[in-house]
Amino acid sequence: RGGRDCPVEQPHRNQCQYCRLRKCLRVGMRREAVQRGRAPPVPTSPGQYPVVPRDPYGGHGYLSSFISFLLRAEPYPPARYGAQCLQPGGVVAIEGICEVAARLLFSSIEWAKAVPFFPDLQLSDRVALLRSAWSELFVLNAAQAALPLHAAPLLATAGLHAAPVATERVVALMDHIRLFQEQVEKLTALSVDAAEFACLKALVLFSPDAVGLSEPGQVAGLQEKAQCALEEHVRRHQPGQPGCFGRLLLRLPALRGLPAPGIQQLFFSRLVGKTPIETLIRDMLLAGATLNWPYG
Repeated sequence: RGGRDCPVEQPHRNQCQYCRLRKCLRVGMRREAVQRGRAPPVPTSPGQYPVVPRDPYGGHGYLSSFISFLLRAEPYPPARYGAQCLQPGGVVAIEGICEVAARLLFSSIEWAKAVPFFPDLQLSDRVALLRSAWSELFVLNAAQAALPLHAAPLLATAGLHAAPVATERVVALMDHIRLFQEQVEKLTALSVDAAEFACLKALVLFSPDAVGLSEPGQVAGLQEKAQCALEEHVRRHQPGQPGCFGRLLLRLPALRGLPAPGIQQLFFSRLVGKTPIETLIRDMLLAGATLNWPYG
């Protein structure tokens, strides 16, 4: 329960759902063999996540549990952040944008550290996965938080006025803004719910193509679990839209096409200067740091 290494034996099998779920999946238990009603409920508060029903997946109980754990891993629910960019009267403040961007970035790292099975990977693989996925996780969080779309141009304008910038750099920056806005708009148009966002983030995080993985096969298996969970969730909750699952998956290649340096330049140059975000992530994981979150 605390160390995620509980004995899963007959006398103790019901004491920790996390460790029982992990053992079931590792030994390849068939979905149909997992009994209904085993998923722990997701704690919610008004305006946060909807309650995940007790095994709404028609016998696919481990998928319900997997999504429940993904939702419970959120340390700072992104959906509550978008309005915090705004000053009274609806004016977007640059400092507010920077604070919210920092929250979304750091919350994605804390989320990953609490995601099922991620802590079980080798440290080098955890570093590789987060260094590869951070910018995609940030865009997903920005869409979920309804970050104002004119936030990126405002930051860019402030940066361009601060110092002379070469014309080609201005053109590149404008292209980054366009790509970012397009992806956020398309995700918003799909009306993605909290469970779907959680699964998409897990699909992005558990990428077997991340550079430097020592166990890509294990990571690929976790990505497949996230994909199965997303498919079952969509099938259950949107039965009249058979193309919804495919439309969600098709967002992922476009997210990968967003250059991470462009995201850093737009949102984090004031926060970390020229230090690569990948270096910050590595240092945090190597130090085993838990963020001392200044924003509450």
